[in-house]
Amino acid sequence: MKTATTGKGGGPDYASASLPRHLARGAVGFGSLIGGTALAFTVGPIALLLVPVGLVALRGCPMCWTIGLVQTVSRGRLRRSCEDGRCTLTVPAPPS
Repeated sequence: MKTATTGKGGGPDYASASLPRHLARGAVGFGSLIGGTALAFTVGPIALLLVPVGLVALRGCPMCWTIGLVQTVSRGRLRRSCEDGRCTLTVPAPPS
């Protein structure tokens, strides 16, 4: 499994370069997980080879993919600043 890289804020970063790429990874990952388990009853245990493909596409787990989706969508839209022990989220000013 892939570990998360460190983002700008020092926390883990699961985001993709673009939203379409992230959604494509989700389609491949969830499709492989569902297909591997559903086909195991009809095709046999060989269909379970799709499960590792799904886990690699989702970067280890469905929750990691979901966190990455939220990070991909919110990237550049919110900024976090912490001063005197208080953290706030602000919307950056649009470029002029």
